[in-house]
Amino acid sequence: MSKTAVTRAVNAIQKFYPIALADKSWDNTGLLVEASADHIKSDRLNILLTIDLTQSVAEEAIKSNTDFIMAYHPFIFRGLKSITTQDPQQKSLIKLIQNNISVYCPHTAVDSASGGVNDFLADGITSGLKEASREVIQKDSNIEGCGMGRLITLANPVQLSDLVKNVKKSLGVSNVLVAPARGENSGHTISRIAICAGSGGSVFKGVEADLFYTGELSHHEALYFSETGSSVIACNHSNTERAFLKVIKEQLKEELPDANVSISEADRDPYEFW
Repeated sequence: MSKTAVTRAVNAIQKFYPIALADKSWDNTGLLVEASADHIKSDRLNILLTIDLTQSVAEEAIKSNTDFIMAYHPFIFRGLKSITTQDPQQKSLIKLIQNNISVYCPHTAVDSASGGVNDFLADGITSGLKEASREVIQKDSNIEGCGMGRLITLANPVQLSDLVKNVKKSLGVSNVLVAPARGENSGHTISRIAICAGSGGSVFKGVEADLFYTGELSHHEALYFSETGSSVIACNHSNTERAFLKVIKEQLKEELPDANVSISEADRDPYEFW
């Protein structure tokens, strides 16, 4: 894969998810592996989309002749002082470079973008319902309509069970974790929904809502919300992100009509519901 092809893939992703939207205070986003080779002149684009770049996904990419991986979560997060095959991720890194496979990680740029993963979650949980308002919880200082988390007010209150059904359908999952409100608010209806893909604890601080919808919370965060009269829906971290890969696939196919864009079959959340 040529450097020109890598540039085309990067530009296509950044058109929808500008790197300026990423939270660079802690996140490691962008082109993390640039493995184009000078002797390879092809501008072919075989792109594989995944949430986590595990060893299984790396092997899948190699077997399917992938040129470019878009991995939602940063494949390299902290600085590398050495590279060893004893570390599973570094072992994959070596294989990817040997096979001229580049890796781009957008992460919080997708979280923040208008029409990104958080709006996708909002659309899914409110399917068939009327919204009175939708706002960003932590607004981006530069781009209007972008930022972390979404806060929805429904036009009419609904039962928690109805929202759970919407979540399962929109994410394509059979089971979710639910922490219903306790005490006086037990059995309450839902009018106000706070949403954050992945791990929502920091985004939800100071937010008032009837329901908190995210991938994961700590035990004490979930307990606090439940004890103070709110309910929680948690789906496991990456399950709130994986369904959105279908949207990214269509976006990249439109932007790169000559590319072959596929979603990893090996990618899955490390936790399973038994």
